[in-house]
Amino acid sequence: MAPVNQPALLDESKLSVLPPVFADWFHRRGWQPHPHQLQMLRAAEAGESALLIAPTGGGKTLAGFLPSLVALAAQSSNGEPHEGLHTLYISPLKALAVDIHRNLTQPIEEMGLDVTCETRTGDTPQSKRQRQRRKPPGILMTTPESLALLLSYYDAPQVFGNLSCVVIDELHAIAGSKRGDLLALGLARLETLSPGCRRVGLSATVHDPDWLAGWLSPTADPSGVRPIIGRDGAKAEVSILTTKEYLPWSGHMAVHAIAEVYEKIKSAGTTLVFVNTRAQAELVFQELWRLNDDGLAIALHHGSLAVEQRRKVEGAMAAGRLRAVVATSSLDLGIDWAAVDLVVQVGAPKGSARLLQRIGRANHQLDQPSRALLVPANRFEVLECRAALEAVEARSLDGDPPKPGGLDVLSQHILGTACAGPFDADQLYQEVITAYPYKHLKKNDFDRTLDFVASGGYALKSYERYRRLGLDAHGFYRVSNLSHVKRYRMNVGTIVEAPVLKVRMRNGRVLGEVEEYFVNALLPGDSFIFAGQLLAFEGLRDNTVLVSRAKGGDPKVPAYAGGRLPLSTHLAERVRGILGNPDRWRDLPPAVAEWLRLQQWRSVLPNPSGLLVETFPRGEKEFLVAYCFEGRNAHQTLGMLLTRRMERAGLAPLGFVATDYVIAVWSLKPAEDLAALFDEDMLGDDLEEWMAESSMLKRTFRKVAVIAGLIEARAPGQEKSGRQVTFNADLIYDVLRKHEPNHILLQATRAEAAGGLTDIGRLAEMLKRVKGRIEHRRLDKISPLAVPVLLEIGKEQVSGSGLDELLDEGAQALIDEATEGLAPGRGQAELPL
Repeated sequence: MAPVNQPALLDESKLSVLPPVFADWFHRRGWQPHPHQLQMLRAAEAGESALLIAPTGGGKTLAGFLPSLVALAAQSSNGEPHEGLHTLYISPLKALAVDIHRNLTQPIEEMGLDVTCETRTGDTPQSKRQRQRRKPPGILMTTPESLALLLSYYDAPQVFGNLSCVVIDELHAIAGSKRGDLLALGLARLETLSPGCRRVGLSATVHDPDWLAGWLSPTADPSGVRPIIGRDGAKAEVSILTTKEYLPWSGHMAVHAIAEVYEKIKSAGTTLVFVNTRAQAELVFQELWRLNDDGLAIALHHGSLAVEQRRKVEGAMAAGRLRAVVATSSLDLGIDWAAVDLVVQVGAPKGSARLLQRIGRANHQLDQPSRALLVPANRFEVLECRAALEAVEARSLDGDPPKPGGLDVLSQHILGTACAGPFDADQLYQEVITAYPYKHLKKNDFDRTLDFVASGGYALKSYERYRRLGLDAHGFYRVSNLSHVKRYRMNVGTIVEAPVLKVRMRNGRVLGEVEEYFVNALLPGDSFIFAGQLLAFEGLRDNTVLVSRAKGGDPKVPAYAGGRLPLSTHLAERVRGILGNPDRWRDLPPAVAEWLRLQQWRSVLPNPSGLLVETFPRGEKEFLVAYCFEGRNAHQTLGMLLTRRMERAGLAPLGFVATDYVIAVWSLKPAEDLAALFDEDMLGDDLEEWMAESSMLKRTFRKVAVIAGLIEARAPGQEKSGRQVTFNADLIYDVLRKHEPNHILLQATRAEAAGGLTDIGRLAEMLKRVKGRIEHRRLDKISPLAVPVLLEIGKEQVSGSGLDELLDEGAQALIDEATEGLAPGRGQAELPL
């Protein structure tokens, strides 16, 4: 709970509406309640659920808890203290729950309130968890996964029977995800156990308040939630670094600018340096440490580091002992560090809401501006950073449209409900459809999901291990064996990481985890960067990577599946708008503006509402470059489908490469009928055939199968390796495709793939938008705008059937070719290339 920047002159009329002990506490601190905090009190008095949208530093957390503290204090002073759990606080992060507990304990102690407040996460000792079920605290802080576990116990009706309020922090970060699906189902169950329990959502960045209110509502109807909007804080001061160094045409690490970032850190109090991937975090930290002649306290924080290391960094940051932390999204959300002076975003932010969330980590005072610096890694990222800055200035947020709840998550919830006791199928269905993500769930799909949980479905029903539920004499579903209860509790949750291995120093200290596939490529003696250190790989022992400190060599950096976030639709539209309007180039760095002018001369700039496709020969090959601006995932799918069509047309495609902005395909013969090549019908049979053949569906099925409980990553007495999980999942996938192609998990897999890695919805919208608006430019050589995507060739290769060797393009050779024969009146010396 950040210190709230309260006015110096107290308004006694505002304090008078608070109970005396609370008014005195505000008065002693020289604070007065914000209007939205008082509105939250009034909503509680009326028994209404509420959605509070307020900027960072506006006292959101206090606003969420104030009604509960007032109610608990009143009951205690009347001699009738509340029995059991009164308020459940749910956070997307364990660290945030711990941080909020620490900050809430202070006012409870200062006011002398008879209120118990505790946390319950995966780190809570077993003895304490058992005691919390027997004697719940007044306020419990937990996560969606821990709530699902609590609901799976037989005593859940007693634990939650007197629950009055659920507070969900950072609601925007949970709703719309699979974790959000699980939480929504948990809230529906809580409504059954404690009817009329109020729900409170807290958020600083909301692109669609009506959707979020509907998600929060006990009836999935937004009118059932009171919207409360806090006043805007001071306008953030956001700038883009105009580097003195050469600005790369391609690349994602921004190493060229780290010396200038280091100078910013030196001149600031405390700095948070955000990056988009864990690999980038390692490289940026290494580069800062190399430059750190001043001995500044700089730390590293990302989700693959050992939990002890992360907690140490968080503690040092809270105590003000660090000058900078390099972090990924592991620190996006509201841990309150009021001393943060500057936020640096290295690499393009990919979304305005994400950027605003990160900017909010600075300052934490409502009437003081947050300071942020954007550091683009390449020329296209300059445009994206400019688009993000304009979106933040306009307070225009992006967000994905709501998706139906996952059937794999529903499967897990059904089993968890059975673990707590027998249930009636029709009653459970009526409960489930009160959860917003499942409000349109058809009874037939529910019944098929229930049948899968009970028997495994048609193809698997003959196997005893998949028969998890049975019907009793009263027609209620029960767990068929206690072993299923144990397995459920060991595997609860929707976060399915890629198979990882622990990294252990030769002296025994665990540094964290890296993904298995990265280790498979290492040989003894290879060096790699991890946990901010240069390490030498010594070998594998008992699924552990043994390492020692390396003295040199050419290090590798662990990459993590799904590490890169795709460019949001909202920012993509703004980037196209900047490209298509030369009047908006005046704020761009000279090198970037000149790059775009060269593109005008050599070819043409992309039209914001159409699609520019350039084709040109190079060497023995023909290149097609399409400026789609629909994000990496949609472009990868488009590349797969384009190469299939080109093969059928006899064009002998060799491969393709995709970035967030552009896709390039190379072949032996040129493409001519572009309208047919980019026709919407590619999302029909071509898509079905590719998805059926693609290994991507198998990878997606593994995640779905683990979430649904078909395959356990952990079982009593053992933990399966990534290879075991993959082998089991692939076997079952093949069986279901052959014998039950409409199995509920295959349906869930296709839905997951369509909305995630393939981004089919976004691709469909683009193909529809550009129909009849494709502008084809046949060039004699590469254009300046195409240089960055061709520089990506060989970094992330996806091959077609005709590829016999990788192209090896030198950056300078491409640039020289694209800028050869400059427009009359211009000299090479004038171009800052």
